[in-house]
Parts: sequence; C-alpha cells; structure tokens
Amino acid sequence: MYKIVRKKILSPVVTLMDIDAPFVAKKAQAGQFIILRVNEDGERIPLTISGYDREKGTVRIIFQIIGASTALLNAKEEGEYISDFVGPLGKATETDGIRKVAIVGGGVGSAIALPLAEKFHELGAEVHSIIGFRNSELVILEEEFVAASDKVVLMTDDGSRGRKGLVTEALKELIDSGEKYDEVIAIGPLVMMKFVVATTRPYGIKTTVSMNPVMIDGTGMCGGCRITVGGKLKFACVDGPDFDGFEVDFDEAMERNNMYHEFEHHKYEETCNLLNKEVE
Repeated sequence: MYKIVRKKILSPVVTLMDIDAPFVAKKAQAGQFIILRVNEDGERIPLTISGYDREKGTVRIIFQIIGASTALLNAKEEGEYISDFVGPLGKATETDGIRKVAIVGGGVGSAIALPLAEKFHELGAEVHSIIGFRNSELVILEEEFVAASDKVVLMTDDGSRGRKGLVTEALKELIDSGEKYDEVIAIGPLVMMKFVVATTRPYGIKTTVSMNPVMIDGTGMCGGCRITVGGKLKFACVDGPDFDGFEVDFDEAMERNNMYHEFEHHKYEETCNLLNKEVE
C-alpha cells in the first residue's frame, strides 16, 4: 500500500498528489511514468511522474479527472492509501547536448512538461516554456514554470489569462523572431502535438513528443500502447514515451485513442453516481 502524503487541487479537474514511494523516488527521472491501481480490483492506469523528492521518498503525480479510475483516485484524501504504485517505467528524456530548448505543454500535459523544464534549467540550458489551457480556471503551475524558465508564454483559448490563441502561434512567433532551438519538446493532447510538429517541420527543428496511449502492463507484452513511428510498430511503454515527432503517425494514434471514449464515459458516470451515493 502507498500512502498519499499530500493532496492539492490545482483546478476544478486537475489534482496533485505526493505518494510515499521511496523505491520509485530513488530511481525516477524526468520523462518516466508509473502505473497505479487505486484498489486491488482496480484498473491499471499510467501517469507520468511530475516530480520526485529522493530525500523524502515521495513521487508526485498530477492527473486530470476524466474517467472512472481518476475519479476514484481523486476521492482519496491525504493519509489514505492506494493499492499499487509501480515504476519508474519508460525511458527518461534525453538531455545531452541541448543548450536551448522550447517546451510546449497543453492542458494537463503541462504537468508532465514541468519536470523537463526544471531538469533542463538545472543543467544550465536556456528554457523557453509555452503553456496553453482552455481558460483561466484550468491554468496550473504557472509560478513553477516561471521559476524554471528563462521565458514563459501563457496562452488560453478564450484569452481569459495570458494571451489569446494556441501554443503553436506562440511557438511560431518565437521561431520567426530569431530564436534558435536545439530541440522542441511537446507534451499534451495528440492533436496539439500533431500541430506543434507541423509548425516546426518547415524549420527542420528537432521535435520530440511524449506519447501516452492506453497502457495495461507497462512492459510491452499487452500491446495496448502500440503506435506507428517511422512506419514501424513501437510500444510507448518500453520504447518511449518520447518519440521523434516527425515520424509519429498521429492520425492512427488519435483513431485508436477514440475507440475507448464511449466506454470510459459510461464507467465514469457509474463511478460518479456511486461516489455521490456514498457521500449522501
């Protein structure tokens, strides 16, 4: 069992938790992920590591409440326990030789992008962070990005915070203004990462994307996280989650991802109804 030592509500749909998991914290690196189960008969869900404290033995996760399992997880409080917390899994993000990087985070993907910004900042690289959200209520971790970045551009779809527009608009403006990046790293919804790649491709800027499809075992055996990269079959859990954005088949990945939406929506409604009855 793994204790929740801290819980913080970041927005109406996004929650932060620090989990007591010293063996995971000891080995964790930016870009890796864990797989957890809220209870013994629960679903296995992958979540990217959003931070870690080796001295305290804690691992930070930040998740969006979008399905049954994340609703159950969000119902847990500080001092309570979750059943399983396995990791670190996947490959850490490559940082060697990068002196100037643009990190693009979309929505809750910004929680995954933050430890990368912090890592590059720690290594002495120049970090430009572009983070985008639907509206001001959903903005998370702005202060943390400011602390870890040489430049931060905040975008919202409706202009209620920062600048109005898309992260791709801000990225293109920076590139056109003369900023020369060794690499652009995009983390967020598939459609956002697809258009970040479309933005950087004409400039030939190396672009890495973090793929987070459905995962079950986290070892490449189930095949649930398969994606096509450069015309070849890859597994996000063991070959990634980072991949060359120019080679990812985003259309295929989006089609596979949409297969589960209706089922997950029904499970989410069932879980929410159950939780509401328990409260009553």
